[in-house]
Amino acid sequence: MWTERVRAAVLRHRVAVGAVWLLVLLLGGAAAVLGLGRLDQSFTASGGPGHAANRAVQERYGNGAAVAPLVAVVTWPAGTDVRAGDTRLANALDRAAGPGARTVSYAATGDGGFLGADGRTATALVYPAAGKPDLAGLTAVEEAAVSLRAGLRTALPEARAEVTGVLPLQHDSALAGPGPVALAAKAACALGLLLVLVLAFRSALGVLAPLLLAGVTSVGALVLVEAVAGFTEIGFVVVYLVPVTALVVSVHRWAQPPGPGAARSAVTGGAAGAAACAVLALFPAAFLRSVGVAGVAVCAVGTAAALTLAPVLRSVARPAPVRKSRALHGSLPALGLVLLVLLTGAAAQLRVGNPEARALVASGPARDGLDRLAAAGVPSGVLNPLEVLVPEGADAAAVAARAARVPGVLLAAAPAGWHRAGSALVVVVPVEEPMTAAGAGTVTALRSALADTGALVGGSGVVDRDLVDGVYGLLPYAVPAAALAAFGVLARRLRPGPAARAVLGGLLAAGASAGALVVVWQWGPAGTGAVTGWVPLVVGAFAFCVSLERSAASAAGGPGRAGPVAAGAGALAVLAVGIGPQVELALLVTGFAAGAVAGALVGPRTGADPGVHQDWSRPRPPLPLSIDDRDHEFDRSRHGR
Repeated sequence: MWTERVRAAVLRHRVAVGAVWLLVLLLGGAAAVLGLGRLDQSFTASGGPGHAANRAVQERYGNGAAVAPLVAVVTWPAGTDVRAGDTRLANALDRAAGPGARTVSYAATGDGGFLGADGRTATALVYPAAGKPDLAGLTAVEEAAVSLRAGLRTALPEARAEVTGVLPLQHDSALAGPGPVALAAKAACALGLLLVLVLAFRSALGVLAPLLLAGVTSVGALVLVEAVAGFTEIGFVVVYLVPVTALVVSVHRWAQPPGPGAARSAVTGGAAGAAACAVLALFPAAFLRSVGVAGVAVCAVGTAAALTLAPVLRSVARPAPVRKSRALHGSLPALGLVLLVLLTGAAAQLRVGNPEARALVASGPARDGLDRLAAAGVPSGVLNPLEVLVPEGADAAAVAARAARVPGVLLAAAPAGWHRAGSALVVVVPVEEPMTAAGAGTVTALRSALADTGALVGGSGVVDRDLVDGVYGLLPYAVPAAALAAFGVLARRLRPGPAARAVLGGLLAAGASAGALVVVWQWGPAGTGAVTGWVPLVVGAFAFCVSLERSAASAAGGPGRAGPVAAGAGALAVLAVGIGPQVELALLVTGFAAGAVAGALVGPRTGADPGVHQDWSRPRPPLPLSIDDRDHEFDRSRHGR
């Protein structure tokens, strides 16, 4: 068969093959780092009405739009006239915000929504000049927050001045670093990962080999993805999806005994995953295209590495003999299936959006500002205001007055200086944060109220809405199409029954990973209220692909230990990296860990199937050896060498 011919050719030229993959690792790694700038770093959904509005705002004004503003919070001493003090605040903002910044406060609009209910607190929105929806722009906003905080405290020494906002809260979370408990948990996960690999492969070279396979797969796939990014928009999310998928799949393949069965299952699982991801890449949404292109790349490079590099590594570092493994019987698989079904049901309650502000960080300068807002009775919707781009010829003041009457709007104002190229901007502050049901309703109502004015509704508050409408709205079509593509590939290698079970298992794993995010974060002690929109998409694609890989190996009679080893290694690896106070990173690694475990749980449900083809073009053979017989033959062949 062709896989055996490839293996024989590879072993005849093992030095050349090893050298090629070493060059891929070294040169490809350098190229992948240099090519990261090609990836879109905005994490926003393109193509929606909010994206169009934000792009227009960014082009005309150079800041704001999808980037949430800084929120200055100034509390005056008791007895101070807050309205008179706000004039001083406006002057201080002009000096501290820097050239090119846009600011709006009570002094500029006379709108009482900028004043706290305590009668002593005033707020202001500041859009730094350098703020753009990419990593460099976000860094500039974080730096502007520090400068603004220092400038206000210098200019207003008698007042309590704080600066908060979505980005400062996220920045403080990243700076906080893990505490002693989190550090101990990270260390335990890292040691657990090493222990799993050592117990599974029993030698230093055996442990390093799957990591090397994962490394070359990650690097090669990223280079391919970045090449595609030169022609179409590819999101930065692929940087997370590719290496984790490569690690789990590589460990799983290395845990299988060498031979035709392992090669065939690698080709089958890789081809099925690539077919499903290729379908996703065809849909008109940048997020789905990014996930699809990344999935195709990691499946293609991973399969190539399994067919060429893996035999070379096995000839140098032979894995430990595979002990006899029996299919699981009794209550354990049933309990696992029930758990997956329950988690998939919980996924129906998924709320997409940035986590609520209160859940982003527990302490720090930005949290102090958030707490001051709450104490003054200012609603948290001020952190994610909307910006309405009013076209030339329209009355901005009239648009603001109409927006102010929309239910759920705290204030709407048309600052005098916010005019560019015949257009004007109106700022609209909702009462509720946009990831909440009430906040999403406010965005929808505002768009309806302004539909006949020609105004475009943008701002940081519409990003989540665009993601739901533009990406999640396609999932009822994209998911069945991808599943059918995977089934079409698997059905050529397996009987229709096992192929269907493998695809349904992959869908179940993807749903369970999203459900785990709901249970742990939305319903758990953290109470984020929502899950960062792109995270379920990434972890769902990961869980689907690794589940297909597990099912293909199971149907080919692979050992039962491969799935748990790969799941344990993947879960421990991401937890070792991601445990800490940074909420969005913790969300991501939770989803990856759940996806790895779910993929292992659904794999054994397919079982070894007598209908596995031995080659793409050959008819089905007689009943193959049982799992125990395969292990016995493998052990006997090893001792006979």
